[in-house]
Amino acid sequence: MLLSRAKAAGKDKHAFQKKEKIPKLEVFINGRDYTGAIKILEAAKATDVKHPDQKSANKELLKNSMWLAYCHFHLGNYQDALDEYTKIIKVDQCPLAVHIYIACCMFFLGQYNEAKEKCEKEGMPAIKDSHGETSKLCNRLMFHLSHKFNDEKELMSYHKNLQDVVEDQLSLASIHYLRSHYQEAIDIYKRILLDNRDYLALNVYVALCYYKLDYYDVSQEVLGVYLQHHPDSTVAVNLKACNHYKLYNGKAAEAELKGLSEMCSDSFKFASDLIKHNLVVFRAGEGALQVLPPLVDVIPEARLNLVIYHLRNDDIQEAYKVFKDVSPSTPQEYILKGVVNATIGQEQGLTDHIKIAQQYFQLVGGSASECDTIPGRQCMASCFFLLKNFDDVLIYLNSIKSYFYNDDAFNFNFGQAKAATGNFKEAEEAFLMVRNERLKVDYVYLGWLAKCYIMNKKPRLAWELYLKQENSVDSFSLLQLIANDCYKMGQFYYSCKAFDVLERLDSNPEYWEGKRGAGIGLFQQIIAGHEPRETLRELVALLRNTGNSQVEFILGIIKNWAKENRVSVT
Repeated sequence: MLLSRAKAAGKDKHAFQKKEKIPKLEVFINGRDYTGAIKILEAAKATDVKHPDQKSANKELLKNSMWLAYCHFHLGNYQDALDEYTKIIKVDQCPLAVHIYIACCMFFLGQYNEAKEKCEKEGMPAIKDSHGETSKLCNRLMFHLSHKFNDEKELMSYHKNLQDVVEDQLSLASIHYLRSHYQEAIDIYKRILLDNRDYLALNVYVALCYYKLDYYDVSQEVLGVYLQHHPDSTVAVNLKACNHYKLYNGKAAEAELKGLSEMCSDSFKFASDLIKHNLVVFRAGEGALQVLPPLVDVIPEARLNLVIYHLRNDDIQEAYKVFKDVSPSTPQEYILKGVVNATIGQEQGLTDHIKIAQQYFQLVGGSASECDTIPGRQCMASCFFLLKNFDDVLIYLNSIKSYFYNDDAFNFNFGQAKAATGNFKEAEEAFLMVRNERLKVDYVYLGWLAKCYIMNKKPRLAWELYLKQENSVDSFSLLQLIANDCYKMGQFYYSCKAFDVLERLDSNPEYWEGKRGAGIGLFQQIIAGHEPRETLRELVALLRNTGNSQVEFILGIIKNWAKENRVSVT
């Protein structure tokens, strides 16, 4: 046993080190760490320390419960907040404001009728009897509920009660935003920012309005002010990703969301749903049928993107089914309603649907808020397209052409409008810019491109287009187009070849008559020196591919001329 030490025992400097203090609730609240705040509040609730003064204990418990509900609400856990507030109203000395907070939770849960009933029962007396914060909140909530119920009279009634205070003005700006009056919303936000530079979140709202106005670069610039201070903001990072999607592509947008998806906790359900939704969009619809249907009643754009997915996959009936019971209220919904009706009308030859589509497009394109936006001008172009007023179509398409240089759908429609107005040179250029393989095998595309080739004196290219599609279901229609248009343009060689194939496929005497006329026309061109004499041999072979008795007479004349001019036809 060792009875002595070589060195005196010293105090362990770590033994008496003070324990780290747990941050106060206010620190978490001010730092927007609502999850951390909830942990502290729940821990305090679980401890349930006995207070010598029961009245003070109840007051402290009520205070903690109010903060707990507040944190759940700001995390987007509206049901948890509602449950907590429901417990609070059973407690003595419950503040009147709690009833309005319950109505707010109901509003965000989509329980609009229940929220209105709660407001009318508990909140309306506050509006009538006082001018306190509770009454202002109730007025703002009823203002938004009136918008949800499309009650214009009620909306204006609550609008009159709004005051020139920040909260009321922000509420007014949000209604402007929801009604697609983005410039009016921007004006309010900027006015508030002039007096309150530290209200950084307003930059996100301004950026969102610019995004809706298609000013993606401006949106990105304004958004950067907020992201410098709060780089982990779910809403801001998501908006940045959406800007990247519009400015660049889906991969760039997905890269922005990658870090956000890893950061978001499961407790922030809305952010998780939003990320899942946007990733489907950024990935061009990948996983749409798994992700979007459950989100239709959660994220407003989910239904729209589900319809777009069905349209892009040529499932027109499913797109119509998803959207048929929706009463459009936003420009995007009107536009999509128009697209669905136009597609069904054109696919099935239903004029009523085409008329409905034309009306929807005209409503959006003619509205004051949308007439000078890109979607608004697209709508007017679509309206005139359905009316077959192609000169007017080109006025609108030319005004936005620079934004759609590499857009296949735009170039396809632009080419059709140009061709319909007789400008086949520019039409051909537009059609040749289309890269989408599904569009390039569509008969509408093939037919118009073939027509452009013929009108631009390039019949050989039109014939080659047919040869590539020889085994397709539309090859017969393409042959008819080439045969007739080449005939009209005096391009008798390719007209004769086309009529020859048509005659062999169908014994209709009209095809022989067309072939006969094209053959004689080609013979005249050979005589005049406009076609090489070597073509005569092929013409004779084409004419022999028929059982009509007239052919011998025609061949006799051709052979006599060939003999006199020493041209071989065998």
